[in-house]
Amino acid sequence: GIYPEMYRKKKWTVRLFCGHGTPSDTNGLFKMFLAENATGLSTAFDLPTLMGRDSDEPICRSSVCWDGVAIDTLRDMENLFDGIPIDKITISMTSSGPAAVILAMYIAVAKKRNIPLEKLGGTIQTDILKEFIAQKEWLFPVEPSMRLVIDMIEFTALNIPKWNPISISGYHIREAGATAKQELAFTLANGVAYVREAINRGLNVDDFAPQLSFFFDIHNNFFEEIAKLRAARRLWAHIMRGWFGAQNPKSQWCRMHVQTAGCSLTRQEPLNNIARVAIQALAGALGGAQSMHTNSYDEVFLTPTEKAARVAVRTQQIIQLETGICDVADPLGGAYFVEALTDEFFEECMTEIEKIERMGGMAEAVKLGYPQRAIQEVSTDHDQDIDAGKIPVVGHNIHVPEKIEEPEGIEEELALRQRAREEQFARLAAFKHERLISGKIFDTDAALDEVRRMARTNQNIMPFLINAVEKGATLGEVVSALKDVWGVYKDEAVFIPRKNYEDRREVVEKFRLKNHLRILVAKNDLDGHDRPIFILASFLRDLGAEVIYPGLHLSCEELAKIASQEDIDVLCVSTHTGDVLNYFERLVSELRLAGLDGVKIIGGGIIRESEEKQLKALGVSAFFPSEKGVLEKAAKFLKELADGTG
Repeated sequence: GIYPEMYRKKKWTVRLFCGHGTPSDTNGLFKMFLAENATGLSTAFDLPTLMGRDSDEPICRSSVCWDGVAIDTLRDMENLFDGIPIDKITISMTSSGPAAVILAMYIAVAKKRNIPLEKLGGTIQTDILKEFIAQKEWLFPVEPSMRLVIDMIEFTALNIPKWNPISISGYHIREAGATAKQELAFTLANGVAYVREAINRGLNVDDFAPQLSFFFDIHNNFFEEIAKLRAARRLWAHIMRGWFGAQNPKSQWCRMHVQTAGCSLTRQEPLNNIARVAIQALAGALGGAQSMHTNSYDEVFLTPTEKAARVAVRTQQIIQLETGICDVADPLGGAYFVEALTDEFFEECMTEIEKIERMGGMAEAVKLGYPQRAIQEVSTDHDQDIDAGKIPVVGHNIHVPEKIEEPEGIEEELALRQRAREEQFARLAAFKHERLISGKIFDTDAALDEVRRMARTNQNIMPFLINAVEKGATLGEVVSALKDVWGVYKDEAVFIPRKNYEDRREVVEKFRLKNHLRILVAKNDLDGHDRPIFILASFLRDLGAEVIYPGLHLSCEELAKIASQEDIDVLCVSTHTGDVLNYFERLVSELRLAGLDGVKIIGGGIIRESEEKQLKALGVSAFFPSEKGVLEKAAKFLKELADGTG
C-alpha cells in the first residue's frame, strides 16, 4: 500500500454510492448512512445531470430522478447537503462531463455557509477521457473537454488543497468490457495525458499531482484483481518519477478508490450477489485500496433499496472488523503467485501505455478510436463465452433457476421515483418562474454571456462558472452556453464481428433471414451503455438483416424521424436506464405521429416482470431481458416476422 502501516493505522473509507429521487430524498439517505457509521459519502447523479441537461428537457423525461439524484440548480445542491458537515467529512461526486459546473455549485454552497474552501475535502470524477472510451456521457469535443479538466486541476491546486479534482477511472472502462490489464493500462494512460496537459499549462507537477486519485473496478478473479492494484502503485510511481520528475513522494502515490463490479451482478437469484460482492471487496482490501464502495445486491434491478444498501455497508464493516486482515500491512506480500502476477501486470501494462504514447497520447488515441475498438473486441468475445457457457456464471448459465425472483420493494421504489420525478419538474418550473418575475433572469443572462466570452479565451473558467450558478443559472444553461462556443462531441460507431463459434453458427443457420428486413438499432434517450447494442447489431447482420445504427443520445422524436427517412421494418431499442414504460410510451407516440404504425418495436435490457404486459399493451411487439439465450430468442422472433408467421 501507499502507507507503511496501512490499515493498522487507518482503515479504508467505507463509502456508499447514493443518489435517490430528489435532493431532499438523497439528503435523508446521506444522514441515515452517516448514522450507520459510513465514513464518507458518494453521490450518484441521475442521467440528465450526468449529461449536463436540465430535468425539463424532453429527452430527459424518462430518466429524471431514476438512477440517481437530479441536480438542476444551486438550490438543489443546497438541499442535497443540508445539515451535512461538508467541512468535516469527505464527499465524492461521480460526474465527468459537467463536473466543472457541479463543482462550481458545491463551492457556491460552501461560500454561502461561510466555509473556507481549504476545509473542503473530497473528490469529483472529472475523467472525460474515459467517457469517450467507455461510458459515453460526453459533452464537448476532446480539446475543450481537456481544457476544462485542467482548469479544474489548476483551480483546486490553488484554492482547495484537500480536494481531488479528478478520479482517473478504470471502473467504467472495465464495466464496458475491458480486461483487467486493459483497465489498468488505459486508466494510467489517461492519467499521463492529464499530467502532461497540466504541465503544459505551466503547473509544477508537485503542486497538483498529490491531489490526483484513481478509481478501479474489482471483478471476480480474486488474485488478478489484487495484482492489478499492486501493479498500479508501482506503475504510477515509476511514471511520475521517471517521466515527469516528481520529487514529492505524495505525487508518486496511486491513491485509489475501488468499487465492486456492477457488471458481475445477476438478475437471477439476486441474493447470490451478496457473496460476489463480499469476495470482490476482500480483494479490494487485500489490494490496498484507500476507499471502497460495495454494490448492493439489487442494483441490477434499480438503484439500491435501503435494505440492500445496509447489507453493502455491513459487508465492508465485517471485513474490516471481523477478519483480521487489517492487522497486517500487506498480508500477501512475498507470495510467489501474487508477486509473479503483479510483475506480469507491470510489464504488459507498461508496454501498452508506451504504445499509446507513440500514438501521441490517449487524447489522440481516442480520436483514432483505438481504445474503443480494443474494448469492443474483447467484450464481444467475453459476452459470447458467457452465452456459450464457457465462462460459468452461477444462476445465469449454470445452476439456473426456473424463474427470476425480484427483490422485495420494487413496486414501492418505482412509485417513489415517479413521485420524485414530478416533484423535480415542479421545483425547476417554480425556480425558473421565480427567477423571471423577480428580474434575476437579467443577472443570469449576463453571467452566461460572461461564460461564453471566457470559453473563447485561455483564462481559467472556474470563477465564471461559480458566478453563473450563484446568479441563478441552471446546470443545463451553463452547459448550453459552453456548447455554444465549443460544440458537441460526435462519436464513431465501432462494430466488431462476433467469432464463429459452433453454438453461434447453429443459431445463425437455423434462423437466417430469407426475406429482407431493415432494422434500426438504438439506445434509449441519453443512455450510453452501447456494449449490448453493438453485439446485437453484429448478430443481426450475421442473420442477414440490414442494420442502421444512428449513434447515441437521440430523442424519441429524432429516432422517429430517422426511422421514416430509412424506411425501416423494425426498431430495436436497448434500455438499461430509466423508466422503461415511460420511454416506450413516448416512442410509440412519436412513431404514430410520423405515420409509422407498421414499424415493429422490439426492446431489450433491464425490465421488471410487472412491466412486460404493460409494454405489450403500449404496442411493443416483444421485449427480451438480459439472460442466457436472449439472442436466439430474438432471432426466432425476427425470422417469424420476416417469414410472415409472427
